[in-house]
Amino acid sequence: MIKPPDTDSVLALMSVHRRGTRPTYGLKTVAVFPANSARGLDPHQGTVTLYDGETGQVVAVMNASPITAIRTAAASALATRELARDEARVLAIVGTGHQGRAHQRLLPAVLSFDEVLMAGRGEVEEAVRQADVVVTATSSTEPVIRREWLKDGVHINAVGSCFPDVRELDAETVAASTFFTDRRESAENEAGDYVLARAEGAIGPDHIAGELGDVLVGAHPGRTSRDEITVFESLGLAVEDLYAAEYLVQRARATGRGITAAF
Repeated sequence: MIKPPDTDSVLALMSVHRRGTRPTYGLKTVAVFPANSARGLDPHQGTVTLYDGETGQVVAVMNASPITAIRTAAASALATRELARDEARVLAIVGTGHQGRAHQRLLPAVLSFDEVLMAGRGEVEEAVRQADVVVTATSSTEPVIRREWLKDGVHINAVGSCFPDVRELDAETVAASTFFTDRRESAENEAGDYVLARAEGAIGPDHIAGELGDVLVGAHPGRTSRDEITVFESLGLAVEDLYAAEYLVQRARATGRGITAAF
């Protein structure tokens, strides 16, 4: 990750390798420009490149912006399926940009919401107080969610905070939650929601209950009570980009889309 001093932009590389019958390398270069939202642009720019795992040849190069939006929302949908209450009926999405809209499209695929509330800067508290499931997909550096706004039993997908010095959830919300993430090591070093709450003494070093993968394989039960507040801290994994990109390549070949180039 490269973060020049006195800027709010970042260039990061996310690499991954998959073994097996179809060994593949994946590399996402992602340029994060939070100010892009005001320009009408996605804050996440870049490319995803797939490489043949046996020869190293480039298989495909794709726009990272839609891949990032879709795979991030898909991970939140999976966490919602596993951690939210089955009777959850009101979804509140805090953030009206690219990530917010992707979550608006995908989360209803896993739960039958009666109402989906999209909250901009002025409507957050009103929306969150009604919600059974909350998504925070903002570029805010300060908490946009307060513990006193939340109903017991709510599930939160915290998506926007991916640096150790910014957060979307206040320390009281983090402390009151059963806290899950996609990768423990990443959360301990990069997730401001967790890092700042711990620095303030609101939580201890063992506050992360488990990774979402632990829930999927049965190593952690996930939600254990109706009134429990659950949080999924989403930082993103390169393997998500790899599989999303592979799916796009398959669809492009099947439908005759894209451009084939000789190197």
